[in-house]
Amino acid sequence: MTSATLSAARLAARTPAARDRYVDLLRVVSLGVVIAGHWLMAVPEAGGDRITNVLAVVPVLQPLTWLFQVMPLFFMVGGFAHATAWASIARRGGGYADFVRSRTLRLLRPASVFLGVWLAAALAAALAGHDHGIVRVALRTVVQPLWFLGVYLALVALAPVMLRLHRRFGGRVPVVLLGAAAVVDGLRFHGYAGPAVLNLLLVWAAIHQLGFLYADGTLPRYGARLAAGGLAGLLLLTTVGPYPVSMVGVPGQPISNMSPPTLALAAHALWLTGLAMLLRAPATRLLARARVWRAVVAANGLAMTAFLWHLSAAFVLLATFRSGIGGTPGTASWWLTRPVWLAAAAAVTAAFVAAFRRFDTLRDADIAPSAPAARAAFGAGACTLGVLGVSAVGFGGLLEGRTALMAGIPVTAPVALVLMALGAALLHRRGVAWRR
Repeated sequence: MTSATLSAARLAARTPAARDRYVDLLRVVSLGVVIAGHWLMAVPEAGGDRITNVLAVVPVLQPLTWLFQVMPLFFMVGGFAHATAWASIARRGGGYADFVRSRTLRLLRPASVFLGVWLAAALAAALAGHDHGIVRVALRTVVQPLWFLGVYLALVALAPVMLRLHRRFGGRVPVVLLGAAAVVDGLRFHGYAGPAVLNLLLVWAAIHQLGFLYADGTLPRYGARLAAGGLAGLLLLTTVGPYPVSMVGVPGQPISNMSPPTLALAAHALWLTGLAMLLRAPATRLLARARVWRAVVAANGLAMTAFLWHLSAAFVLLATFRSGIGGTPGTASWWLTRPVWLAAAAAVTAAFVAAFRRFDTLRDADIAPSAPAARAAFGAGACTLGVLGVSAVGFGGLLEGRTALMAGIPVTAPVALVLMALGAALLHRRGVAWRR
């Protein structure tokens, strides 16, 4: 047995009886499905120097995103995790700064290593004159999935406040957030695109709030209603309403349900969450089996590293097989070779995981009850803006001063990385004020 297997076995054997194992399964499944979806969607254009989305080439596949766009489950699970983590820190006498510091640094460490490697690669490519074609596409694309980490960090910073609202108003909080998101969508469809970026927080915060409802035992009772209501709303919004069918962005479409998220994506999240609640009982019985639970524990230890590096693996293969594997997307040969493509991407990702998984561990931070909340909030905010900025601009054209708009403000990769570093420094700082 490998050391990783032994570690997973020990963790599985020491699992408290009260632990909700289904949450761990949902986390693994949501990240795993997103990874596989990215591998399947990325197809090279003629010549192999550009990448497009299979959903644009084969539009008939777009309704499948109603099953395979599972990122909302990750944010719902995040809400549950934050509710339980806050309760644990509060029991130990900790406060806001302890919560934000522990949750943020746990995610920043593997992300910082990932960005450092790709920054070095971008500098080397630019200095060697190779920052073009598939290399430039890779340098821009591999960091794009970090948008979810940026949003997640913002929700970490807001979680204690949102928990307080949850305890007072319960399910009315996500209702109000989604109502505000509907107003933003209305403005967006009437030509006022500026406020649309607000939905990046409103929609995902509403979904995150569902995790609080799961943590207090409310959500499982409404699985059937959420699934039916969310699915009915999604059908209505995408047929009678102006929303596209795809729950991910498709090149060439004027509106994306993901960037920024729309009310249609929120309806999708509701029906997907309802479905997850309906599957909870049989899945929990399955997770009671020692072998199954050990597999979930092992996968949880690898999931974030795999997510960070899975597009890197895809671009290694795309650079090797410039015309892809299997020919034209949607054809019989393309479908028949998808298992080969997925297996190859998984194998390359496994190599990246073996190299970098050691950076995805961080012991629990010491509790410092007198740590200033303002500094922690500012640090988390800087990290959030930095991660969102680098995911928007990427590393392609690094030495050319390439910019991207973030909430209407031009941002470069160096500025975004400085913001990340500033935020991390504030969270790491151990002055007198951090000690009791």
